[in-house]
This record gives sequence, C-alpha cells and structure tokens, in this order.
Amino acid sequence: MSDRPRRDPLPEGEGRREKTFREIGKRRPLVDARGKVTGEAVYTDDLKLPGMLVGKVLRSPVAHARIVRLDTSRAEAIPGVRAVATARDSAVSFGVLPLSHDETAFAVDKVRFVGDQVAAVAADDEEIALEALAAIDVGYEELRPFLEPEDSLAEVPPELKIWPKTRYASNLFKAVDQSFGDVDAAIAGAKVSIRRQFEFIGVTHAFTEPHCVIAHQDTEERLTVWSATQVPHYLHRALAEVMQMPMHRIRVVRPAVGGAFGGKSDPFPHEMAAALLSRKCRRPVKILFDREEVFYSNHGRHPTKQDVTIAVGNDHAIAAYDIKALIDGGAWGSFGIITTYYNGVLSVGPYRVPNFRYGGKRVYTNKTPCGAMRGHGAVNTRFAVECVLDEVCEGLGEDPIEFRIRNALPPFCTTVNGFRITSNGIVQCLERARERSGWRDKFQKLPYGRGIGVGCGFYISGSALPIHWEKMPQSTVHLKVDFDGGVTVHSLAAEIGQGSDTVLAQCVCEVLGLPLARVRVRSQDSDTAPVDLGSYSSRVTFMAGNAARRAAEQLRDQVVRAAARLTGYPWEGFVLEDERAIFAPNPRVTVTWDDAVKEALHESGALIAKGHYQGPPKMGGTHKGAAAGLAPSYSFSAFVAEVEVDKETGAVRCTHVWAAHDCGRALNPVAVEGQIEGCVHMGLGQALMEEFPYNRGAVLNPNLLDYRTVPPRQVPKVEVLIVETDDPEGPFGAKEAGEGPILPIAPAVANAVYDAVGVRMRRLPMTPDRVYEAMLARARAGARGRARAT
Repeated sequence: MSDRPRRDPLPEGEGRREKTFREIGKRRPLVDARGKVTGEAVYTDDLKLPGMLVGKVLRSPVAHARIVRLDTSRAEAIPGVRAVATARDSAVSFGVLPLSHDETAFAVDKVRFVGDQVAAVAADDEEIALEALAAIDVGYEELRPFLEPEDSLAEVPPELKIWPKTRYASNLFKAVDQSFGDVDAAIAGAKVSIRRQFEFIGVTHAFTEPHCVIAHQDTEERLTVWSATQVPHYLHRALAEVMQMPMHRIRVVRPAVGGAFGGKSDPFPHEMAAALLSRKCRRPVKILFDREEVFYSNHGRHPTKQDVTIAVGNDHAIAAYDIKALIDGGAWGSFGIITTYYNGVLSVGPYRVPNFRYGGKRVYTNKTPCGAMRGHGAVNTRFAVECVLDEVCEGLGEDPIEFRIRNALPPFCTTVNGFRITSNGIVQCLERARERSGWRDKFQKLPYGRGIGVGCGFYISGSALPIHWEKMPQSTVHLKVDFDGGVTVHSLAAEIGQGSDTVLAQCVCEVLGLPLARVRVRSQDSDTAPVDLGSYSSRVTFMAGNAARRAAEQLRDQVVRAAARLTGYPWEGFVLEDERAIFAPNPRVTVTWDDAVKEALHESGALIAKGHYQGPPKMGGTHKGAAAGLAPSYSFSAFVAEVEVDKETGAVRCTHVWAAHDCGRALNPVAVEGQIEGCVHMGLGQALMEEFPYNRGAVLNPNLLDYRTVPPRQVPKVEVLIVETDDPEGPFGAKEAGEGPILPIAPAVANAVYDAVGVRMRRLPMTPDRVYEAMLARARAGARGRARAT
C-alpha cells in the first residue's frame, strides 16, 4: 500500500465532509518492534533488583483433599531461606469479577486441583528454594474428586462442594436461561430442523513468555509489583484486597509481555504470593514459572459439550436456534460468568435469528482453572453453529455461501436479544472470500480427498459495560508536551504484542499532524498512567483509541491557539499537518510545531490534555443478563478454507485460507494482517491438534513438546482480505481485529473436510485417528459420497 493520503468516503447528507488521512491507514511497523527483535525489550525476567530473592511455589499433588497438616518449620530453618508464606499470611479471596471472588493466594483448608498453591518460599537462590519446598511437611486427606462436568451437577454434601459459597446444592457455578420468541413453534413448523451434539476438549494459550512476577514492599511501606499481565488495573485492585492496603500504596508495572491471548488477563495467586513473601522479608522476590507450572495455571479455553438445533423455514430463512452448553470451568470462577453467557448470546450474529433460546451451565471441577482465551466464549459455539448450518444447506440443496448472504444481518439493526449492530460488512466478507477462493469452481467439484469450506464470525469490540459497575471511564489517556516538542502518551492499556501502543501513537499523530517519531507511549506504570481496564474483549483499539483521539483534539486546540497568537489570524482557521500549524484559508501562513508549542508553554509550563471513553448509554434490553455481549460495535468475518485429507491416515492439511474480516477501518493494515494471521494459526491448532487432557486430575501434557501446536511447515497460505466499513462509533471508523478472526477458521476447515471425504466432525481436535475412524464408519455404513473427479 502506498503512503498517499487516504480519503474517508463519508455518506452525503449527514453533515460530514470528506476527510484526508495522513497517518491512519498507513502500513507502519509497530513502535516496539525494533526493541523486541533486537533483544532490547525488557521483560519481567530481565529485571534484576538489589537483594532480589528467588521465589518458588509448593503445589498440590492431588486433585481434591483437605489439608490436615502444614508444617513449614524445617523449611524456615534452612540457611538462605528468607521467608515462607501460606494461607496463614492471607486467606482473603479475590478474582477478576467482583461476583466470583473465589481464589486465594494459597489453598485454605483444602486443595482443589493438581497444582493448587499450598505454600511459597523466598530464598537466596533457586537451589535453596527447591530444598525448602521439599522440607515443607503437608498432610492430605483425599476427598472425592469431581473430574467430569456431569458429576458436578449432582447434589452433594457441603464438605464436597469445591467452592463452599456457591448458592447451589451442587458444584454448579453459573446457570443461564434465555429465550426470545417462540422457539418451539418455529422448530415445529420448520422445513428443515437439525439437532447435533458437539464436544470440545480444553486448550490453552501456549504463549512464549512464562508467567513471571517481582514484588517489593520497600522501607517506605510501598508495594511495587512488576508482572507480565494484561490487566494492570485489575491486578492493582486485587493486590489491595489481598494485602489489605490502599491502592495508592501499591504500584503496578507491566514490562514487555511475551504473548498472552487471554492467559494473563486475571490477577493470579502467584502474584499475591510474591507480594506476601516480600512483605515478610522486605526484599524483592521474583517468581518465574517453568513451563509445567504455566500449564497448571492454565486459565485456557473451557472444555464444553454442546447441543445445537437450527431450524429453517419454507422460505429458506433461519427460523430458530436452540442451544445448550455444559461448560467445565475447573476449580475457580475467573471470567466464568461471562463465559457462560458468551457461549450462547454471541451465536446470534452474523445472521438474522428471529427465535433464540439458550441454556448454559458452567460447573466447578477439580481440574486446572479455565478462563478467557482469544475469542472468549464464542469459539466453540461458533464451530457448532457453522457446522450445523452447512448440514442445513445440504438438506435444502443450497450453496452455503449464498445461504449465509441471504440470511445475513443488515447494518444498523438490533438482534433478537437486543444487541445494537452498527456497521456490518458480513456480506462483503462473504463475497470477497467467495471470489478470491474460486468457490464456485471448487465447491463439490474437487477430487476426493480435497475440499473447500466456509465459516463466519461475529465478535464484540469491547464490552459496553465495565466489569466493576462504576461511573469511572473505561479508558483514559493523558498527553503531555514539554519544551522538547515531543508528545508523551500516558495510558494503562496493556501492550501485549497486539500493537496497542502503535494504535495510540497513530491516533495522536493523525490529529496533531505529527510523524510517529514525535510520539512516545508510556503504558507500563500505574503511578504515571491513568486508568484503563486492560487488554481483553478486543477493547483497546476501540476504547483507548477513542480516548487518545479526544485527548489529541484537546491538545490540538492549545497548539493552534498559540499559532493564532503568533500570527494574528483566527485560531479556527488553523490545521495541523507535517509538523506545522497551517492557516487553511491562506496556506502561506504557517507556524512550525516547535514554535507553536513554545508559545503555548509560555502560559502553562507544560501542555496537558486528557481524553476518556465510556460506552454508549441505554444499550440492550431489560432481561437478566442483557449486558452480556453488549458492545459499542461488532466485527464480522467470513473465511474459506481449502484442505487435503489423506485417504489412508485421515490426516488433515489445510493448504489455503482466504480470510475476510470487517474491522471497520484498518488503522494499520500491517497490524490487522498480523492479528488475522495469528488467529488463523491459533484456530487451526484447536481444530487439528491442540488438546489439554487429564488423568485423574493431572494434566497429561504440561509442556510444549507434548502439547502440539501447528508447526511452521503446516501453516497454510493465508490471504488476508480486509473489509472496511467505517464504523461510526470507533476511532476513525475502526473496530476490533484481534479476536473475532479466530472464530471462522475451525468450522471452515471442518466443512472443508466434509466436502473432501464426506464426514462430519463434531469433536475437536480433528486428529487423524478421529477422521480416519469417521471415514471407516461411513464406509461400513455403505454411505455413498457425491460423484467426484479422480
């Protein structure tokens, strides 16, 4: 893409004029890219503080047991051991959601999963720390473990409740029941109605950088915590609760983060453990996980069983969805309330669904906790819905893409459950993916063993309502300009590799007419950055981007007023371009950026501006759970995948993906393409090989050798098709592109597998043995596929 200014084609008659963009839409390297590729970026494990100790965690070897003995005296007596911490030091519960504070720094009275934190030590070196862990004497009285989600639905005595405060008589964590329209009547009157069951094993994030935290409660009684976190603000809150300290006595610093994908979006027990250890010994304490500990921490995608019915009327329009989900949440709540809703409510787009019913149950089990993972709550249900829709199309004799186009939601509408849709490029996505993939020449026409399939997606651009029901803005950005003429952007939006620092810089530069070299982003430190809720729910570009734009508009007014004083021309006529303030009616009248800044500083000493974002008011309905899934805008996707299936082994190889995604406006096409390609890679892992199995509550593959992700040689050719719809709510028209693109890839591959060999896969991952067994079963049943070229 060239660097020529882009034009914003705005509708006539709306009081909007054509806008020229000079920074927005440019293909820019991420502002932190050089530091990361050269090794200059500083991660938590790179930090070395004077007197820093090594922290290690003692973990439970059993899934469910009372702690009947815990003696740390031998460990405390070892030379070089500076502190030992247990639940005696803090039993305060915490969690990312205020409605489910069920985590503690250490197991209180009983352990709930293999890997649960029992104690922690701080020592002069790792060898001494490990010796101290071995010296801690723990006695367990094992209890019945709940390892299957169905078992957790049965009523149990109080002593067998995994979390005693749950209001249910079982180990049920959350139940959701929603119904809109007359689902039963729609199914009864349908031309085609298909009901199918699906099963999804858990998967985890497999990020590169393991969890790492450093805590130091210093001589001034101030606690500083450095952590690889996506959510500095929520960590700040949780530390205040657990440590019983006011937030102003706590500082949270986020160094560079080596991948997260939702896996670092909770406040964690190990962060509390490091803080408690530091309080006891008054020295910095670092806890760095090995890979096995990362897997025991998990917080990955929930294992789920789903029952999906889709009905279509005589007019070939979707008549109803009826969806049920049983969700295995593991031992803690985490984001589970949201997960339970999202497994149903995010299925209503991108199609018109006039009748919708959802019943979801998330249960506690004695397994590692599950939480948020890229495409949180929507990935599994999207797979099920898109696969059933393809079966419906086959029953109707419909082309799957044409059927989806005719049933697509229009722009600027409201879904049956009250979601307000703004811009919507799903039809354009489908049309572009169909054209670029050569769909019409390939679907049902490729040789046996080769196939092509389609899948669509629908996802939020940030949650419309914050987790904590407060009037505090969801994102705030401060700008500061001093005599050097550079602009410092202060924000607590967490840069986790997705490019949020670059987005903020581009939004500011666009308004101020500056190059990226003039702007530095400081998004690491709670002492200097205003509140942002963190990097989750695809919210940062949308919310922090809007806040940055508004702050830059305030700063622009200060600079152009200074230019007006210097020239004597009215300030309303000045625009900022190319590091100059230019009087638009007479462009020969100009003031350099530096001169305008110096003039403005004479009266203030420093230029300060702030902008904030709060979601639109009065969104959604009044039914229970109406806020779940509400967003200021939604992204839309349509992917076509082409696959080859080995007829003798069942091995599936995805060879090509055409990925069309409506991101509103691509603020930086390089970043958008990177996010879409990353989603394809991660989604293919869940589709074809990633799984998180257990044996009596213990993770079977807690390392990156046995936990298989898609290797480079199996990554397909990905053709990214960016669809721009100019969303009226987003900054410069932008919407999300970091999570939504993961939704279509797995169902597109599954539908392509059916096109290739005639088997429907309803259990992920689609490993060679499962595909081959399905092919054998089909052959034994005497099924005959469509005639194919050979």
